[in-house]
Amino acid sequence: MTTFDLHPRLEGDSFPICDLALCTVRLIKDANYPWLLLVPRKNNLIEIIDLDESDQLQLMREIALASETLREITKAEKLNVAALGNQVSQLHVHVIGRFRHDAAWPGPVWGAVPFKEYEKPAASDLIERIRDHLPG
Repeated sequence: MTTFDLHPRLEGDSFPICDLALCTVRLIKDANYPWLLLVPRKNNLIEIIDLDESDQLQLMREIALASETLREITKAEKLNVAALGNQVSQLHVHVIGRFRHDAAWPGPVWGAVPFKEYEKPAASDLIERIRDHLPG
């Protein structure tokens, strides 16, 4: 695979977890929600349809794997999966664990409440638990 360039905003807003076959998996730094980010490790992608068919299927497998992992670890009541890219055009997929008691329920998470920083042990612990469940 060629050198992969992660958009600086995606890098700054998240902690690295691991690499899967196609995507790098990251934890968004907002502790309001358990929130994973999957970014295909290929340059110049904006939409899912910019991937070839086999990579589209691999992306869906990895979204499912990340979703299953997040639900199992956090016991999320609902999962939100989105590939918006309105602020950062580099192809990336959000997998967000939602709960009836979370700060934005039942609405979308974007802009609902101020960003909440993770306490150091909480982020590290969650990252380790996710790494233990993913094959990367």
